[in-house]
Amino acid sequence: MNDARRRPSRARILAVAAGWLLAASPALALTPEQRFRDAGELARAGDYPKAIAVYESLAASGSGSAPLYWNWAQAAAARGATGEALWALLRARELDPSDRAVDRDIERLRQAANLDRAEIAPDPLAAVARAARRFHLGVIALLLLAISLGAHAGFRWRRAATRLVPIAWTTLALGLLAAAPPIAGSFARPSGTVVRRGAPLLDAASPTAAPVGALREGEVVPILETSGSYVRIEDSSGARGWALAADVRSLAPASAR
Repeated sequence: MNDARRRPSRARILAVAAGWLLAASPALALTPEQRFRDAGELARAGDYPKAIAVYESLAASGSGSAPLYWNWAQAAAARGATGEALWALLRARELDPSDRAVDRDIERLRQAANLDRAEIAPDPLAAVARAARRFHLGVIALLLLAISLGAHAGFRWRRAATRLVPIAWTTLALGLLAAAPPIAGSFARPSGTVVRRGAPLLDAASPTAAPVGALREGEVVPILETSGSYVRIEDSSGARGWALAADVRSLAPASAR
């Protein structure tokens, strides 16, 4: 009986505590859409660091989207962080390869940073992967191969249905052709964008490592290896070394890192 009497009181205490927590932290009660709008208001008011902090929080919580990264890029560019802005635009392009406005903004920032096109596209297979996503070649390949499988099965089931033979082999060939770009694109190396001006290239993944060069802000570099808070990269000149992961921000989604 005593336990039964205590349970309601515990529930009330928990409810009151939860109410206090929400009252003390109103941001916890906001939806991602509301937080996204708030970040836009902050950016329009000129508070770019706070706006970027909200965008970063939303992306880390799994609410990253092409519009979010586009807005993040505008805020970063407004505060003079060209590398971060270019990284955000490249992330937006990864999520929506068909957005021409993003391509135009990338080109504008590339020119502003005085980078060659090859310096922001070091791996041709990454472009192949984007093209495959843009034209939904993976889905098309699956549909064609499913049709081919059905046609083959129909022919074997009813030998008289010879009209299915050309359909079966044609869709098989087209399906394999459509599957080639997504498969090739899957071999693209992980890459990251240099987001800090004068970021050093180090000879080891250590706080005491000596700098052997400097990376160009906005340059996209292949990520060869990760060790703690360091990444081993290769710049456009072919030089290899280590850099802080905070200086070379990955273009892969958070869940894939």
